[in-house]
Amino acid sequence: MPTATLNGVVIAQAADDEVVIVENNVYFPRHAVNPDYLQPSNHTSRCPWKGLANYYTVSADGETSENAAWYYPAPFEAAKEIQDRIAFWRGVEVQQ
Repeated sequence: MPTATLNGVVIAQAADDEVVIVENNVYFPRHAVNPDYLQPSNHTSRCPWKGLANYYTVSADGETSENAAWYYPAPFEAAKEIQDRIAFWRGVEVQQ
């Protein structure tokens, strides 16, 4: 079962068939992510084939990782499978 943790705290967890893996990143469905650990960030980035990504800062049990979660609110057609999904990096450990 794919799981994302920060400082030992489970941030996201989903069944294998609920996640989508794109470019070695695990995208969790939004319902599988605990929003209590996410704070909206002003940071954005642009991917030429996925579109505009928005970010969250992730905080858990005294540890904070800036811009450690991202999502594509309106991905391009080629990346529609990651719409309404969140991926992690920058200190958030993802186990598949």
